[in-house]
Amino acid sequence: MPSLPLPDAPTPDTYPPIEFDRYERPAPPRWRVYTLHLLLFALTLVTTTLAGAEWITGAPFFVRDTPFQQEVFRLTGWFTQAQILRGLWFSLPFLGVLTVHEFGHYFTARHYKVKATLPYYIPFFTGFFNTIGTFGAVIRIKDRIFSRKEFFDIGLAGPLAGFLVAIPVLIYGFTHLPPLDYVFQIHPEYRSYGADYARQVYQDGTGMTLSRPLLYQALEHWFADPARLPHPNELMHYPLLLAGSLALFFTALNLLPIGQLDGGHILYGLLGFRLANRLSVVFFVGFIFYAGLGLFTLHSSWQTWLYGGVPYLLYLFVVFRRAVPTVRRTVLLLLSVLAGQLALTVAVPNILGNPGWLVFGLLLGRFMGIFHPPAPDERPLHLGRKVLGWVMLAIFVLCFSPSPFTFI
Repeated sequence: MPSLPLPDAPTPDTYPPIEFDRYERPAPPRWRVYTLHLLLFALTLVTTTLAGAEWITGAPFFVRDTPFQQEVFRLTGWFTQAQILRGLWFSLPFLGVLTVHEFGHYFTARHYKVKATLPYYIPFFTGFFNTIGTFGAVIRIKDRIFSRKEFFDIGLAGPLAGFLVAIPVLIYGFTHLPPLDYVFQIHPEYRSYGADYARQVYQDGTGMTLSRPLLYQALEHWFADPARLPHPNELMHYPLLLAGSLALFFTALNLLPIGQLDGGHILYGLLGFRLANRLSVVFFVGFIFYAGLGLFTLHSSWQTWLYGGVPYLLYLFVVFRRAVPTVRRTVLLLLSVLAGQLALTVAVPNILGNPGWLVFGLLLGRFMGIFHPPAPDERPLHLGRKVLGWVMLAIFVLCFSPSPFTFI
């Protein structure tokens, strides 16, 4: 059987080139982007002003009634112009600090030609219970960052800028404290007690207040008139002090040396990829250890262990799963944390951490991450940046409070 000639093998020139069209979602027009940012800022200004009016005047936006044994919520009526103005005395300086913080990140990123969005403000207000009117603000980095120096500078710029604004806010608040009669305008029932109202009103030791970190106490000592200082339970009625203390709290929160928080960027810039991530895990485990401290003791009932202990163990497994490489090590870590917490409650009875941090710990452990990514350029920082980095970690210590909201 004769063999048939084989066709020539195809060559690149045999067929015409095929062109592929690449379809991408077009970027939204700038007017739409700017409108979104302005709208979120305006909404956040409204919600923080309403929240400030509630805190400062003591007048709730909603009240709870129980007619015919049924709980219903109704509006108390719109705030008056005077109450809104007092709310603005809180919202404007507070949002001012947040805005300066975020634009510190933004302009530093632009300096390094790293694409970043304008701040997205997050409004939050229910009217059913006191809030601060916002979950803060964030910017989105849209480019890769290529060096430790860039990570360090972008991470540090925000909290440093916000901190430098928060200090004058607090100083102005301490040097312009109103007279004692200001408290009696909010609480007329205190007037009969006079200057001794705190000892009479708070003798049961009940009430909620913001804690006073070390820096707040130092500024209070240096600039405030002791005769006009409010009782800690009345701090929320002083808008500038409230805005300044919350600004210190958010500064410290961002400076936690964990993962990709601003403090994590600073730690990475100072120590490099390997050591910074090892310390980040240590700080994260210590953070969770403190948060759950005292929730359970060896004297807790079996019902407490059944209905609370089991969910708590599941929580520990979830938040620690990404901190260690294997399930076995995760289980060993969570059991070690629980054993350490129980041992400490035996050594120091009635010790209590802050369970409110458990929610933030979940965000860190499962969503934000506790490890910092490496940069292609791992060259160490120069001496000046190293000094500034350690100064920022000192600022974290001065601004941080283990229990930001305390009951006294």
